[in-house]
Amino acid sequence: MTRYVFVCGGVVSGVGKGVATASIARILKGYGFRVTAVKIDPYINVDAGTMNPTEHGEVFVTEDGKECDQDIGNYERFLGENIPQDNYMTTGLVYQTVIDRERNLGYGGKQVEVVPHIPLEVIARLERASKKAKADFTIVEVGGTVGEYQNILFLEAGRMMHLKEPKNVVFILVSYLPIPSMIGEMKTKPTQHAVRSMNAAGIQPDIIIARSAVPLDEPRKRKLMLNCNIFSERDVISAPDVKSIYEVPVNFEKDKLGERIFEKFELRPRKRNLRGWYNFARKIRRLRKTVKIAIVGKYFGTGDFTLSDSYISVIEAVKHAGWGLNRAPEISWLDAEKYEKNRRALKELSEYHGIIVPGGFGARGVEGKLRAIEFCRKNKVPFLGLCYGLQLAAVEFARNVCGMKGAHTTEVNEKTKYPVVHTMPEQLANIRERRIGGTMRLGAYGCELKAGTLARKAYGKQFVMERHRHRYEINNEYIQRFLKKDFVVSGVNPERNLVEIMELKGHPFFLGVQFHPEFKSRPMNPHPLFTEFIRAAGNSKIRSN
Repeated sequence: MTRYVFVCGGVVSGVGKGVATASIARILKGYGFRVTAVKIDPYINVDAGTMNPTEHGEVFVTEDGKECDQDIGNYERFLGENIPQDNYMTTGLVYQTVIDRERNLGYGGKQVEVVPHIPLEVIARLERASKKAKADFTIVEVGGTVGEYQNILFLEAGRMMHLKEPKNVVFILVSYLPIPSMIGEMKTKPTQHAVRSMNAAGIQPDIIIARSAVPLDEPRKRKLMLNCNIFSERDVISAPDVKSIYEVPVNFEKDKLGERIFEKFELRPRKRNLRGWYNFARKIRRLRKTVKIAIVGKYFGTGDFTLSDSYISVIEAVKHAGWGLNRAPEISWLDAEKYEKNRRALKELSEYHGIIVPGGFGARGVEGKLRAIEFCRKNKVPFLGLCYGLQLAAVEFARNVCGMKGAHTTEVNEKTKYPVVHTMPEQLANIRERRIGGTMRLGAYGCELKAGTLARKAYGKQFVMERHRHRYEINNEYIQRFLKKDFVVSGVNPERNLVEIMELKGHPFFLGVQFHPEFKSRPMNPHPLFTEFIRAAGNSKIRSN
């Protein structure tokens, strides 16, 4: 029998529900249970594939090809397991399913209504994901914050499940406790209002995870218990800011969150085994030797602020690799567009041990990225290109080494004389007919590695599976020109002879991949390509004074 833990958010978005959900899953797994996690997004979008990264954050891709919220990536990283597409749903997907079923007489002529049929579809999806995972516990993250119109139907699904089997469902509220600088005191009132909003939806939280800049004190715990109808002060879990998200399960267990959950389900706790996780968290706190990595992208700016969530899996993969090599990565975000306006700004790239150009779409910032890639190639700065990063490395090499003036990707210039990056026929049809959502090359595809290459050395095997999210490919017509100049193909998809990896001979590390290796990196099992990149960066010297 699967037990369900619903994790809801209060007061503000971005409070850390995803990390809290992943941490709860990690804790319960540490007690020897089979655990899975589900994300519910309150968007009408059918999936996350058409969302702008600067508004929604990174689009994560599962092994089976689902474009979903970045929190699925956190679940995979904390659990150390692949999360299938059944574990992600949006309002749009749920409505689409119900409407399609109604059109096909799936309801036997009944009148189909928002309530109960939408919540019932949500419940069916939760049960299907749980059954597929053979889960003892399913942790369900409800997107948004309580009190919003968008997620009320998902809360209703939780309420209906709890009404049917009250001993089988627990509700946790992750809520923010601000400390206004002009007052200097932690305030509980916003969380009290969030609990009232949950009550209005027919739900009483069993546990409150109190997010704040500092640990929660006893007076605040007592106040939340009394005013939020919480059974015990022990059911208020302190969640202060930490240096690394991987310390969160450790912090939760200081307040014995696992035991509190078991008590709510009337279960006897098993023997806990989180020693490996504790040692890992302790190790990364103690690292002092650094490596400076810059990510040159265009999805950072949101008004006056920087949105690092656009590349969260890349950032985490860099950290994993650095920690595995006993180095603390110092990551900087550099805007590619400024290199288009000012070539002199490229000098700042000399201040880093390694440069990453990540994935992306469209023409904005492309020339700036090309200049950054050229700088890395000429100055022997370790370079890792991810998806669009590989494609632009091919464009830069074609232009500046192979003499193909004006070479480009057809994504940016359809009329280029040298289309070194182009679309496959089926993708051309998708673009022409405006079939955009869910039509890219998505999910895991095979890659055969060439003997004697850096990529083969990094992986230590001949064949690997990697996750993709792209529409454009390296044009095989130009491969021989690249090979003559030592820009070699070191990985190929054998089914369709598509370029997967290219690397430059005679360079400390100049390698690009068509896929997204960051999606498969894990805290204690870093991705081999990121490990080799960080190793090369660690051996690189800062060139500026």
